[in-house]
Amino acid sequence: MSQAASDSAVLRYPQGLEHQDSGRTAVSRFVEDIRRARREGRLPARFRPDDVRLACPGWADHTYGVFLPKHRRGNPGGYTPYFQQNPDGTYSLL
Repeated sequence: MSQAASDSAVLRYPQGLEHQDSGRTAVSRFVEDIRRARREGRLPARFRPDDVRLACPGWADHTYGVFLPKHRRGNPGGYTPYFQQNPDGTYSLL
């Protein structure tokens, strides 16, 4: 399975909003949701999956626990890194 196919199987965009960014992937929409939450102060600089769940509701439940480690700097799958995993287990946007 390709990275894009794998990511789309993991992510679900909130219902009713699919039409707004039809050319963008679910991955890029989820990352943008996280970046927006950070900009708007709804997400701290260092966050955990449950923080993202609260700041960016509406995604498939397992997305929150899978996406951050999958897209951390140095991930073993070679996925695009969007996050740095900190020594305390929290994540930060790159």
